[in-house]
Amino acid sequence: MSTNPTAVITGATSGLGQLAAIELAKRGFQLVLTARNKERAEATKIKIEQHSPAAQVEFFYGDLSLMKDVSRIGQEITAAHFSIDVLLNNAGIHAFEPRITPEGFAEMIAVNYLAPWLLTRALEPSLRNAGKARVVNVASEASRNHGSLQLPGDLNDTTPFTARGSSAIYGKTKLLNIMFTAELARKWSDTGITVNALNPGFNVTGLGRELRFAAVIERLLKLFHIGDPHRGTEIITRLILEPQYGELTGGYFNVGTGKPIEPVYPGGDAAQQRKLWEATENLLKPFHFEKSTH
Repeated sequence: MSTNPTAVITGATSGLGQLAAIELAKRGFQLVLTARNKERAEATKIKIEQHSPAAQVEFFYGDLSLMKDVSRIGQEITAAHFSIDVLLNNAGIHAFEPRITPEGFAEMIAVNYLAPWLLTRALEPSLRNAGKARVVNVASEASRNHGSLQLPGDLNDTTPFTARGSSAIYGKTKLLNIMFTAELARKWSDTGITVNALNPGFNVTGLGRELRFAAVIERLLKLFHIGDPHRGTEIITRLILEPQYGELTGGYFNVGTGKPIEPVYPGGDAAQQRKLWEATENLLKPFHFEKSTH
């Protein structure tokens, strides 16, 4: 990595993304963060600067549920940064009621899976320019509760669901992250870029903010020291910083131990991973753009 490496982080205005940004700023990273609104971005910048007064923090604004925004943000970042050392695809939501984006996608699929897929592809030129970049995708063991995977239909499935039924869809988005990680690692095997996913464990963050009693539950869990998000942050920063993970690609690693996890079927199935890639590429063709040349 360069003297002042650059890290792009999605979902950095709260939760694990914000904690990871604080940790990377302490280590001299130049931070490139995505945000939906300027107030939360400014509050995040202040928080980062409290820990690292000299931190370099830059925001790119857009809605990660909209692929046109993701594509635009990707182009803006590659235009502004010749070289990117780290991409942390962290943004995620657990929606307890069905919402369909203006582009016709189910919101959870759009934010949790399609957005990181498209943004990673958009940043490819700058990741290649870094020489030995790392892409880190936040997945989850919630992937084990994914119901059954149907490709390509699940990618644009907008069937309504209940709050209880939301868990399987959330789990499915995390399974897709694991599969995308493995397939991209194969496709980029000769680029010097490593691509790995992680399970951050149970973390008390804003992810479940749509639950009616979320704030009360969060206070109780913190009181009993359950779901400390610093544990999830630790595995994220390990994958970004530790030399051993710079030599591994296509893996899925666990919170705490840092050891590989065998994903639930069909997470580790190469044929299904390839099928998912092709289906996603076809689905997102309207949002593709010509790769910029530096």
